[in-house]
Amino acid sequence: MKGERGFTIIELLVVVLIFGFVLAATSDMFVGILRGYKQQSKIAETNIEGIIGLEMLRRDIEHAGYGLPWMMSGASYLEATDANALVYNDSSSNPPRAILSLPDANNRAYLVIKAINVARNDTCTKWNHLPSSGLPTPWTSTNPASENLNPTDRVIVISPGTPVTNSRALVVSGSGNFFTQYDSLSGFLSPDETRVIYGVDPPDGTHPLRMPFNRADYYVSTSSPPGRCASGTGVLYKAIVSQIDGSFTPTNTNILPLLDCVADMQVVFSLDRDSNGTLSSTTVLTDPAGNALNAQQIRDQVKEVSVYILAQEGQRDTGYTHNSNSILVGPSAFNLTTIPNWQNYRWKVYTLVVKPNNLR
Repeated sequence: MKGERGFTIIELLVVVLIFGFVLAATSDMFVGILRGYKQQSKIAETNIEGIIGLEMLRRDIEHAGYGLPWMMSGASYLEATDANALVYNDSSSNPPRAILSLPDANNRAYLVIKAINVARNDTCTKWNHLPSSGLPTPWTSTNPASENLNPTDRVIVISPGTPVTNSRALVVSGSGNFFTQYDSLSGFLSPDETRVIYGVDPPDGTHPLRMPFNRADYYVSTSSPPGRCASGTGVLYKAIVSQIDGSFTPTNTNILPLLDCVADMQVVFSLDRDSNGTLSSTTVLTDPAGNALNAQQIRDQVKEVSVYILAQEGQRDTGYTHNSNSILVGPSAFNLTTIPNWQNYRWKVYTLVVKPNNLR
């Protein structure tokens, strides 16, 4: 009978206590691993957003000026109607400026890029030649047939002119229109030269084109950031000015979020003011006297565009403490103390240095 004795209540309590300590330690370890996994997954998500969104921004800066007319030939046009975008509109009869930037009310850069191919449609990526002898020849083996414009696509026509005079003049029809459909080019022919056709927008049975180009505005909005974002940060958007009414929102497809939890954005232009190869830096495109540069001066002087974006990495981490209350964002330091609990967030500065390829 002595060999069949069980455990005493004391022994069972000791074992249960030991198991409790082991389970508590394991639980804490599991929670720590889970918290770390969640933090790392949010950081990875931020980095993926940065790669995709900022590559779109890089591409648009590279294409700034693509397809823009350098001479208006008597045509006039309209641009944006949004209150924050009006200051970047060009005079209705002046050639459009390819790239512009000014600080917004929160001293973040607001960047505007004008080019045919910055919109979100297939038409704006297509072009062709308009020969003096007749209608354009469809692309065949050298370019895929998918690059052909559709008959009803709305297009503009540019006269190449000469390097000295009348370069890249916008062609206006006898009825005063600066655009037409791809299948209605007869009024834009010239017996003396081959012209260039650029697709601008898909067909629209009601509204004419407002602009002989497309326009993308990049800005940070703090109105509705995701819940994981620190207070005071916002979302970097790319907004397309509608050819229908000049707004950003005739449809929801005109505004594209690129990067969440952005605290600051700054833009710096490198200019060659004297065509001597010596570059100077500026955040606004003005001459030394403070006068705004016109379209030709921007084409001649802008050699490089640098964009600096300060964004939160991941989500708030109470176990992390950021080591400085300010961080350099391009030409200026950003004061992190304006953001509540700033020290519990990881911060990253994205830097883009881009040479526009279509200004000249």
